[in-house]
Amino acid sequence: MVDRRRASLTALSSLTRRPRPELALAPAPPAPVPVDRERPAVIVDNAVYSSGRRVATPDSVAGSHEWLVEDPERLVWLGLYRPEPAELGELAEQYDLPELAVEDAIKAHQRPKFERYGSTLFVVLKAARYLDAAEEVEFGELHLFLGRNFAITVRHSESPDLSRVRRRLESEPALLEKGSEAVLYAILDAVVDGYAPVVAGLATDIDEIETEVFRGDPGVSRRIYELSQEVLEFQRAAAPLTGILAAITAGFDKYGVDEELRSYLRDVADHVVSVTERVEAFRLQLRDILTVNATLVAQRQNEEIRELTEASIAQGEEVKKISAWAAILFAPTLVGTVYGMNFEDIPELSWQLGYPFALVLMIGVSVTLYAVFKRRGWI
Repeated sequence: MVDRRRASLTALSSLTRRPRPELALAPAPPAPVPVDRERPAVIVDNAVYSSGRRVATPDSVAGSHEWLVEDPERLVWLGLYRPEPAELGELAEQYDLPELAVEDAIKAHQRPKFERYGSTLFVVLKAARYLDAAEEVEFGELHLFLGRNFAITVRHSESPDLSRVRRRLESEPALLEKGSEAVLYAILDAVVDGYAPVVAGLATDIDEIETEVFRGDPGVSRRIYELSQEVLEFQRAAAPLTGILAAITAGFDKYGVDEELRSYLRDVADHVVSVTERVEAFRLQLRDILTVNATLVAQRQNEEIRELTEASIAQGEEVKKISAWAAILFAPTLVGTVYGMNFEDIPELSWQLGYPFALVLMIGVSVTLYAVFKRRGWI
């Protein structure tokens, strides 16, 4: 079994695309080999704690693990940023991490979840932050491996800022002394607290959209759709936390979680419920706004069609009037044209009453046509 696990970890390490870079926390002399400056440092921070206080900052994964070998009661907190498969493979071998969880951490794009592999917890969280300039929500993925004496965090985006979480815990040694559960609580608390500005930003956007809808902004439909997608994605990030915290709470007694941490995690759970309720309200509100917008657009289209119809009717009336007068004027023109032809054998040319007859005929036909068009409302 051990041989198969080592073989799988070796295969996982072979997926790397380039050698593992030199890891260092503090400024160091330039390395003799070139450094890929396009890629940030893999290890963001690597600390060893004893009784809640930092006692060492090793410059490698193996270095921090040696401190645990010397004293298993210490806590190693290792923060990684977009590590390569080989780098996670080394960690998996050092800390006996579950292979399936390591594969998830490599691939990323995971849903928020909480899984227990023996004595190791694997947690996936989705952080969110609101970008004021772009008026959109940016999501970040965070993976946590938690054991009795280690906490490994793997970030695939800029958020959340775990350096603030680390500084907070280091300022409270009594809390950090409680072990990896304290790290889990602090990160959950930071992720959930980060949702508050997102909720506020989305609320502001929805208020603006309501104004744009009644103002008739032509681009509001697209903005409603985009904001609805952000709200749905935010809901997918926040809603699973309810189940995650419920699973953690269910294991309080079994795994002997400290009572103070229990109360802290219950507080986080309350905040999650509040966030999920607000997000669900946003989703329903956007659905109603979309319905109202569709109704208003239909009303505006109906008004435009009515105006076009009225204009078409008015044009038809004008055409009828023009056609009626053209017909009235055509009758005398026809008579005059016929008798204006220069042919000698036209019978009426030698008739003494021919001219008065032609005039009477032209007037009579015109009057008759006028009466007919008048009765039909064309004139």
